[in-house]
Amino acid sequence: MKYIRALTGSYDLQPIINVIIPAFNEENGVGQVIQEIPMNLVSEIIVVNNASTDDTARVAKQAGATVLREPTPGYGRACLAGIDYLKTKHPSPDIVVFLDADHSDFPEEIRQLIEPILLDNVDLVIGSRALGHKEKGSMTPQQVFGNWLATRLLKLFYGVKFTDLGPFRAIKYDSLLSLDMQDRTYGWTVEMQVKAAKQKMKCVEIPVGYRKRIGFSKISGTLKGTLMAGYKIITTILKYV
Repeated sequence: MKYIRALTGSYDLQPIINVIIPAFNEENGVGQVIQEIPMNLVSEIIVVNNASTDDTARVAKQAGATVLREPTPGYGRACLAGIDYLKTKHPSPDIVVFLDADHSDFPEEIRQLIEPILLDNVDLVIGSRALGHKEKGSMTPQQVFGNWLATRLLKLFYGVKFTDLGPFRAIKYDSLLSLDMQDRTYGWTVEMQVKAAKQKMKCVEIPVGYRKRIGFSKISGTLKGTLMAGYKIITTILKYV
């Protein structure tokens, strides 16, 4: 369905937009993220508390989010828990936005992220940090290199041009379900892009801002996490060739 934006910034046919936020020990950032989401566009914010040992769940609930519990660590597991919850909703959402809980993204940019879906019938929109403005120090050199390598492998094996595997993204709900997402850990974002390419979905990137996260990164902040993430991303790309 194509939505026509009114001059007021609202839409003649108001889509149901849900946001899924995976969160592992993000008590210091998740509240700010929720507060900055444009609630005139979003119907529900779902925070998946992923094995946190801090007050992530309490902070998220106080900020107005629906809080789910996923006790087994894993970024993909948390996202899948959010999707399982959406499957119980009636009516179903039209669009699902994925957003990190560490305040590195700019939640107010959700409007720009969903516009290609609403106006041009795009299936998947990736918020590209490579195309947007990155605050100095917001991405480690290994993150920048990893994105560069992964996106070139996507071009080589699948013929699609991406500049980023950024977690800030929007997708039609029906398209999301058709991807049959499976990854439980670090390969989640690239699995979505690989499967979208294989299904010939209409995908675009838009520039998004990126800033230093609140708190400590559990992936890029450690050598083990960086190596595991890199390995999983590359093997996921090769898995579907």
